[in-house]
Amino acid sequence: FFRDFGKNCKVFAFSKDGTLFAWCNGEKVNIVNVASTELLHSFDLPKAVCLEFSPKNNVLATWQAYTTAKDGTAGMPNLQLYDVKTGKCLKSFIQKKMQNWCPCWADDESISARIVNNEVHFFENNNFDTIANKLHLQKVNDFVLSPGPQPSKVSVYVPGSKGAPSFVRLYQYPNFGGSQSALANKSFFKADKATMLWNNKATAVLVIASTEVDKTGASYYGEQTLHYIATNGESAVVQLPKNGPIYDVVWNPNSTEFCAVYGFMPAKATVFNLKCDPLFDFGTGPRNAAYYSSPGHILVLAGFGNLRGQMEVWDVKNYKLISKPLASDSTYFAWCPDGEHFVTATCAPRLRVGNGYKIWHYTGSVLHQCEVSPNAEIWQVSWQPFLDGTFPAKAVTYQAVPSELPSAELKVAQAYRPPALRNKPITSSKLHEEEPPQNMKPQPGNSDKPLSKMALKNQRKHEAKKAAKQEAKTDGNQESTPSPALQNVSHSTLPSVTSGDPEVDKKIKNLKKKLKAIEQLKDQAATGKQLEKNQV
Repeated sequence: FFRDFGKNCKVFAFSKDGTLFAWCNGEKVNIVNVASTELLHSFDLPKAVCLEFSPKNNVLATWQAYTTAKDGTAGMPNLQLYDVKTGKCLKSFIQKKMQNWCPCWADDESISARIVNNEVHFFENNNFDTIANKLHLQKVNDFVLSPGPQPSKVSVYVPGSKGAPSFVRLYQYPNFGGSQSALANKSFFKADKATMLWNNKATAVLVIASTEVDKTGASYYGEQTLHYIATNGESAVVQLPKNGPIYDVVWNPNSTEFCAVYGFMPAKATVFNLKCDPLFDFGTGPRNAAYYSSPGHILVLAGFGNLRGQMEVWDVKNYKLISKPLASDSTYFAWCPDGEHFVTATCAPRLRVGNGYKIWHYTGSVLHQCEVSPNAEIWQVSWQPFLDGTFPAKAVTYQAVPSELPSAELKVAQAYRPPALRNKPITSSKLHEEEPPQNMKPQPGNSDKPLSKMALKNQRKHEAKKAAKQEAKTDGNQESTPSPALQNVSHSTLPSVTSGDPEVDKKIKNLKKKLKAIEQLKDQAATGKQLEKNQV
């Protein structure tokens, strides 16, 4: 490939199978065959800022910023669709917004779709002159086509207005007639925008509903909720054990589980199954993103952006930690299609200094490193894609792969100590309570597993109910009076006792309060919390 030194090279794109490569150099959009580096086509589009190939490489979509004429008349069409084989322009559209600029295609290209005003327009077999089908919903804001084979499904999001809730509906193409034709429907309040994520098998969608502003003032990021919707009509709100923002949600490529990173820092990360039950909790840590490898056997939890770039690489099958590399100042992460390597990069305009990229092996070794000169910038980094199944999945290894480059180790900075304390022993005081990872799967015959706070609470409730029933049975019609036996029973099972003497009643009430407090402290101790001396 002859390097293009044009000052205005702003964007490039690989085809989905990695055989074609297109880029814009500020003069033309060029397409080359990757294997032979032969120039296939050149289009006169100097201002193209977005490029995308259709899944089977039949169409190249390009987008330029929309401009109106000086006299206020409508501008020229700015979204072009080119036939990759002939180089002919199939169709031009006016697409004002950059958001959702590109038409969506089914994997076999039998249908494609784009959003126009209050409608989703569907085209068949890349014939963009005829609208084959329309899905009309008032104020439809976003849609996503399902991956995988036919029949294609589509999820649509309509934001709420005037007290009506927002909703996401799933349809199967081409059955769009009336509300009864929807496969599933989930409505919710508190949603200014929604992100919809299909799993690979197209059996379920995860919806992250978020508001721009948190009315309670608890979070700078607004408020988020996570919803699960299946094509069989089932839906649920995913219960996240820690309050705070939802930073990232990703499906495992096997489509049977997903990972969520959420909660005020240090954030929690949890893997859930299709019943939205937690399978494994990774505890808390400085992280805001999750990435599954293409075979789905390794999961990387990372803290990029305003965090230091710490990564945790986990073996998904055994839930064992493989490595903890550090990629400082990273703004981009991507798995290699081989499922063994990944790239981290520092790109402009997110960061304009220290731009470069590193190639890693998942065991934590840096295999290649590139740093650009101080006045240069990197705008885009990408692996050449390959079709699924090109690389056979290999067994997970824990031994670090040899490398000629030193791996970045996390340096623990010493906390500042005032002169008066420097010769005294260090007393550790943590800003946050850190939670260790724990397996949430119910283990057969394993009853001494540490229970989560929620499980403990439910267990206590259950035991209290049981005890109360027993109490009622044994008491029958007898007058209930306080007895020594009651001291061992949980506070919630104590029957209400009135002695007739208000002073005695007051003492009983205070004792009950103390018993309740003791009970709560015991529970806190059971969940691993360090108690103060006076609490003990």
